[in-house]
Amino acid sequence: MSYDINWEYSRELFPDLLDGLVVTLQATSFGIILAMSLGLVFAILRRSEVRAISWPTAWVIEFIRSTPLLVQLFMLFYVLPQYGLRMDAFTTGVVALGVHYATYTSEVYRSGIEGVPRGQWEASTALNLSTVTTWSRVVLPQAIPVVIPALGNYLIAMFKEVPLLATITVLDVLGEGRAACTRTGNCVEAYTMVGMLFLAISIPSSVLVRQLEARLARQP
Repeated sequence: MSYDINWEYSRELFPDLLDGLVVTLQATSFGIILAMSLGLVFAILRRSEVRAISWPTAWVIEFIRSTPLLVQLFMLFYVLPQYGLRMDAFTTGVVALGVHYATYTSEVYRSGIEGVPRGQWEASTALNLSTVTTWSRVVLPQAIPVVIPALGNYLIAMFKEVPLLATITVLDVLGEGRAACTRTGNCVEAYTMVGMLFLAISIPSSVLVRQLEARLARQP
């Protein structure tokens, strides 16, 4: 059975989907900022020689990584308000995305940190550099550049996970498409346009990440 797409309706729907795409990009931007920041904190804490710090951090990371993002969204949005902690839907989505992906970016950071030659750590100790100076001036400037491509991959993955926020009433691009489908019954046009918008962002982003990865690989 064939179905002819109503392109006139698609053009009418396009502005609403663009509004939803803006929400999707905003959630992705705020989420990845939180994920990269918190992930770095997790990575540093997990390397602590104090077991009272490193072990709980490792347990939290594994717990979050072992549970689905959708379940975490529902816990934050539907369960926590029963205990007095309330956030709007968009903030809840950003927090869930950021914390969930922070557990993955922490492993990326950890691999970069462990790739710093041991002699750099020993030289910092020999020069009597403080812990903060060692991390900020010696370790992180060497560890972060090499993991940027991997962080870029998680940025793209997060972008494709944002539609889960529609389950907690965030009108992202998928939410707008689903609303249009429910309102008019023209689901093929709505979801086709949603897919095209995701492709329009994801494919160029993937190409840029691959180019960045190739450029960093050529550097000595």
